[in-house]
Amino acid sequence: MEAPSSANASPDALTSAFVDAESILSFAIALGLGLLIGLQRERTTDRIGGIRTFPLIALLGALTAKLSQNPNMGWLLLVGLLAVIALILLGNLERLRGESDQRGITTEVSALLVFLLGAFLVLGDKTIAVMVGGTIAVLLQFKPGMHKFAKKLSERDLRSVMQFAVLSLIILPILPNRTFGPYDVLNPFAIWLLVVLIVGIGLGGYAAYKLVGGRAGILLSGLIGGLISSTATTVTYARQAHDQQKGLRPAALVILIASTSMFIRMFVEIGVVAPRKLPDFLPPLLLLFGVSLIICALTYFRIPQRTDSMPEPGNPAELKPALIFGALYAVVLVAIAAAKEYFGNRGIYVVALISGFTDVDAITLSSANLAAQGAMEVNAAWRAMVIASLANLTFKAGIAGALGGPALLRSVLKLFAVPFAAGIAVLWLWP
Repeated sequence: MEAPSSANASPDALTSAFVDAESILSFAIALGLGLLIGLQRERTTDRIGGIRTFPLIALLGALTAKLSQNPNMGWLLLVGLLAVIALILLGNLERLRGESDQRGITTEVSALLVFLLGAFLVLGDKTIAVMVGGTIAVLLQFKPGMHKFAKKLSERDLRSVMQFAVLSLIILPILPNRTFGPYDVLNPFAIWLLVVLIVGIGLGGYAAYKLVGGRAGILLSGLIGGLISSTATTVTYARQAHDQQKGLRPAALVILIASTSMFIRMFVEIGVVAPRKLPDFLPPLLLLFGVSLIICALTYFRIPQRTDSMPEPGNPAELKPALIFGALYAVVLVAIAAAKEYFGNRGIYVVALISGFTDVDAITLSSANLAAQGAMEVNAAWRAMVIASLANLTFKAGIAGALGGPALLRSVLKLFAVPFAAGIAVLWLWP
């Protein structure tokens, strides 16, 4: 008698096969995550669990979750969790009696998480479970570096982190997410979300400074300084060049690198605000970025002394600068909308020119946002960004001359000449 073909298989049989395959996959992932975390714990001095215990805990979680799907055994998952907690307590009897000086409960918490991960693989989303399991393993592995980094944080650094939490986790959620005001372009939630983005980029640069320390070298000094604030970096190095009366070329190069890293900020901002339009923005902006990179590289290899002591940057998460940027961004939004209505693209370019003298982020975010909404052509948007960046280069050259003296101004102008000319050429010749 022939076996029934797959075409004639009953729906119940197909469903059963699918469920079995899902179960096998869940248990296999549970075993893999348990092995991964257990392998990391095996190398520690904490012997509560290791490469055998953690996979068993993960499988226990998956098994109890699978059995709890039976209507008559829904209580089993809770019993399994309580059993794991009891085993952890038994494994910590010495500590509970005060006979052990071992500190921390990392392994115990990890064991509970592994049990819950095993259960979640059966009852929840496998992708999320894998992500959480991988994150646990990474956090456990990099414990020494994370502790070292935390100890290096000063009170000022911790205040920066807390201020960023205020900006992103307290202020942002309570703002209304709707448009109002002139031309109906002001959305408090959207404006503050972009404030959080800019502060976050600056905070990332500040974290990079804390990791590499003050002696970052010319290249990292310019890159990190540009991520935090290219204008502030220009001010700092112009003052240093004036006070020391030496190192004019290194100072000018740091200013150029900081100005070049401005394009990195622009790419991130466009990618967040208008991800679908990013490929349309990239060609002209990447060309200018590449020209600036070439000038940076040529100058860098011609300077014999490449070491540099990077001064500690200011706190990028201060509330006052965030408020100023938010207000500036709102003004630019309204100005662009008004200029477009009354003067067309030429009006937008004038706004970009004026706002670019002090800040490129505002015009980048506003024009990219309008392009994403279809309220502005992409060609007009990236041209506004280029005009703003050229205005910003002019502004930085003025700062260098005013604070660093004529000699620094000449050095900066020599480095800025090619990128500036390239920007003019792109505006003039790009189709």
